[in-house]
Amino acid sequence: MSVCFTEYTLFYALLSAIISFLITYTVLPLWIKRAREIGFTGRDMNKPYMIQVAEAGGVWVSISVAFGILFFIALEIYVGGLHKYIVELMALSLLLFLASFLGFLDDIFGWKKGLRAIYRIVLMAPLAIPMMVIKAGYSTMNIPFIGVVDFGLAYPLILVPIGVLGAANAFNMIAGYNGLEASMGLQLMFFTFIYTYTNNVHPSFEASLIMLVAIIAFLTYNWYPAKVFPGNSFTYGLGAYYASLVILGNFEKYGLMLFTLYFIELILFIRGLINGVYKENYAKVRNDGTLEPPYNKIYSVTHLAIKIQLLIRGKATEKGVVITLNIMQFLIGILSLILINII
Repeated sequence: MSVCFTEYTLFYALLSAIISFLITYTVLPLWIKRAREIGFTGRDMNKPYMIQVAEAGGVWVSISVAFGILFFIALEIYVGGLHKYIVELMALSLLLFLASFLGFLDDIFGWKKGLRAIYRIVLMAPLAIPMMVIKAGYSTMNIPFIGVVDFGLAYPLILVPIGVLGAANAFNMIAGYNGLEASMGLQLMFFTFIYTYTNNVHPSFEASLIMLVAIIAFLTYNWYPAKVFPGNSFTYGLGAYYASLVILGNFEKYGLMLFTLYFIELILFIRGLINGVYKENYAKVRNDGTLEPPYNKIYSVTHLAIKIQLLIRGKATEKGVVITLNIMQFLIGILSLILINII
């Protein structure tokens, strides 16, 4: 939804983002300590030695963002005397909680003993209900090379669930390296923030800023060498959240362009299935800590990043793989901003 920003709206959004940052930054050390005490840890797979890292820290990103959104709503109502976007923001918070809760269940059951695929599908089905109930977005879409198409009720009842569930699962596919999921999520939120700010898109602007700042706080603990893993509570939540921002802001074309790397990941995943390989993103780790591709062929963009590192540097490292993928996502973001007004 496009309207003019006010200085107060920007100020409220910044205050709310600070709240989300502070909650994430202060609670995570306590979570890390407690998770280690009770054995809620997982092996860091891309290290040559055995190291256990606290699991599911991403759940606190979702909680802090939800509090940040509620704080923003409170500022709008009690200080600004406004009642705009309350329904949309409350629905967004509920969707984030639902997605993160499902991911947290998977984290609790263990990354190798998690929910079976059929159970994931059944449990994830209700994720889009908050967006469906409020009839989020606009039924008309400007499709490249086709033009404007009005999908009517098919948009909130069919396309919205497909978008939310698809993004939640897709964002979970590029993962497994220290700082990867969080830094990729940071870029998605950053380029969403830039687009929505320059195009006066509410409430996606405020919501993207709040999530963006919370991820920055999380990255201070998740960057190499990670002290905490994000877990599926982060990846499912972030993916569903991103799709909802796109839907609420009616910028599907830009949202899809920004998600290009995840479409490439899907193609490579399907390639693996065709070849009888259900791929893992993790690399083969040498004794010196450098990485080798886990397969002869490329079945993930993480495998592609390893090969690029080997080609350019003669060796691949975990941090190098993450930086390579972030450079790719950054270039996609810049191109998306440039091409959105051309295509």
